[in-house]
Formats: sequence, structure tokens, C-alpha cells
Amino acid sequence: MPIDAPKLLAIFDHDGVLVDSLELHQQAWVELGARTGLPVTAAFIHETFGMANPSIFRKLLGDGITPSQVAEYTHLKEICYRDLAQGKIVLMDGVADLLERLTAAGFVLAIGTSGVLANSELTIAETGQVGRFAAIASAEDFTHGKPDPEVFLVAARKAGVSPRHAVVFEDAVYGIQAAKAAGMYAVGVTTTSPAQALYDAGADQVVETLAGFDIATLAANLS
Repeated sequence: MPIDAPKLLAIFDHDGVLVDSLELHQQAWVELGARTGLPVTAAFIHETFGMANPSIFRKLLGDGITPSQVAEYTHLKEICYRDLAQGKIVLMDGVADLLERLTAAGFVLAIGTSGVLANSELTIAETGQVGRFAAIASAEDFTHGKPDPEVFLVAARKAGVSPRHAVVFEDAVYGIQAAKAAGMYAVGVTTTSPAQALYDAGADQVVETLAGFDIATLAANLS
């Protein structure tokens, strides 16, 4: 990257982009339902994948749920996830290579996730990526979940890069909508959503996998 070029930022969603965690999260929700009696179904889990936990619990239990109840259920659900995920986390196809190439090209890297910080930290530790990401924006950092752009704007602010020089890698419709609302370039990955749904949400580009992703063209689009 030329010395006078602007800093470029690549923000990765966690679930479905860095790691294929849908099954682990589904199992965690089922476990949460078993422990608490909450009416969790497979269809509901898939429908709300990518949403922040407070939004999921309000959708499940109604707007009458209190913040303390949301916090309690969220804490328990994420404990279920980490218990199940320990020792099973691997980066998705092409991700490790892409992270290496982006770093070599001078990109600043960040994570922007609806999940809690401990989940991202577990992934980073278990996949050998400690020190790779300059910033993590997680559930603890924002009030409004995707499709609101807050999580990605927080990630950009933490990383010290202008949103207009940022790309977001996302697999969920809500995430693509959030990225575009933040004024960022959006790359959809068809892990959990079909390509057309991601394009309809505003994705600038959609890929099946991040293996071999063209970062030269990406850098040109962001500069």
C-alpha cells in the first residue's frame, strides 16, 4: 500500500464468517431451552441467526422482558455455547490465508459481532490469531443490534479508520444491511444466506467462500 494511501479496514463478522458456528449455536440454544424451559425451536434459531441476543429474546418472549432477564438469559446461553465450542473451533475455508494476505497488504483488521466478547476471544485463542485484530466490537459495545450500523461504526472508531475506507465480511442479511447503513463496502458470504438475499440486502459483492479472495480489487474499491 502506498505511503500516502488511506488506512483500509477489514471487519469480519464472527459467526458464519470467521467460524462456521451455526450448529454450535443451535445446540447452545437447544441446551438453553432444556435448562430454562424457553420455547426455542430449530426454525426460530435459524430465523434469528445474526441478530443480537436482546433482540432475539424480545422476539421470543415479547417486549415485556426486562433488561435483567435479557442479561441473565444471554449470559447462560453464551456459557452453553462456549462449553460446546471448546476444542471444536476452526476458521472457515480460506479465512486464515485471507487474514495473512490482508495483514501483508497493510489492512487494519477488526471483528464486528452481535456475540459477546468472550466468544470472539475463544476463537482467536483457539485458532492461533492472538494479536491479529486491532479492534473487536461485540455485544458489550453497542445498544442497537444489526441491522443498525452501530456495531460496525464502533469497530471502525476503535480501529481508527474512516467507515468509507472499510469493508465488512458478513453472512447475514441483517449484517449486510448494517454494513451499508454504516457507509461501508459489504461482501456477503453464502454460509447461512442465499446469494440473492445478500444482494437484495445491499451487498456489493457475494462469494461462496473467502478462499482466494481478490484483495487487490478490494483495496482499489476502498481507496
